[in-house]
Amino acid sequence: MPGKSPGPQIKDKDQYEALRDKGYSKQKSARISNSQGAEKRGGESSDYKERSKKDLYAEAKKADIKGRSRMNKKELMHALRNN
Repeated sequence: MPGKSPGPQIKDKDQYEALRDKGYSKQKSARISNSQGAEKRGGESSDYKERSKKDLYAEAKKADIKGRSRMNKKELMHALRNN
């Protein structure tokens, strides 16, 4: 997508472009790149460790992570970091 800007509503344009290159839809790419986890790049993993499973589940739902209802907290953290 060289030369095309995703728009001002995208917080992390590099992540958005990388997700689009992987084949994600525009909507899903925007949702993931605007998620709270994307705001803190290269940070410590304690951000997720301090959050409740309920909060992690809600974030996974926003990111449309498949199988989230069967995941425990550790699996949700892993899925959110690697989505």
